[in-house]
Amino acid sequence: MNGRTKKIVVTGGPGTGKTTLIESLKQKEYHCLPEISRQVTLEAREQGVEQLFLTDPMLFSRKLMEGRVNQYLQSLQASKELVFFDRGIPDVLAYMDYIGDPYPKEFIKECEKHPYDQVFLLPPWEDIYISDNERYENFDQARRIHDHLQRTYENFGYKLLEVPTGTPEIRRDYIINNLLL
Repeated sequence: MNGRTKKIVVTGGPGTGKTTLIESLKQKEYHCLPEISRQVTLEAREQGVEQLFLTDPMLFSRKLMEGRVNQYLQSLQASKELVFFDRGIPDVLAYMDYIGDPYPKEFIKECEKHPYDQVFLLPPWEDIYISDNERYENFDQARRIHDHLQRTYENFGYKLLEVPTGTPEIRRDYIINNLLL
């Protein structure tokens, strides 16, 4: 850790408003690192693979792990006091557990080697849930993914703060007002 930059994860199941919340934080000039799974999915599509997560979950997860570790390492160079991540490294394990696939011990080691300072969890929220080309899960599956995310982060010793539903501004303010500085 660089001693000055706090690493804050915003996580939750699909369709919980994470990206919208991250955008709201960006509007307030916070340093935010984007979710990379859509990028990995789009790159695979360009190579003719419609849903890499479904076709080859391990390859997809390795690409996510690599991207998220790179984001973490980038954050060590940040000049800001806070860096927000749209999902963290443990999300990879939670999704693998959700689909029931084993993963290498190196995935666990990456989670242990790259700790975050705080984790905010967005709960399932049916009123805003929408499926799209990259989000294929239904709401019930999104709820189960949420449970895996919660369990995974807690297994690594994180105390999660659940972000209430509401406007992006209400959610952003909740996070800002509950930061451990």
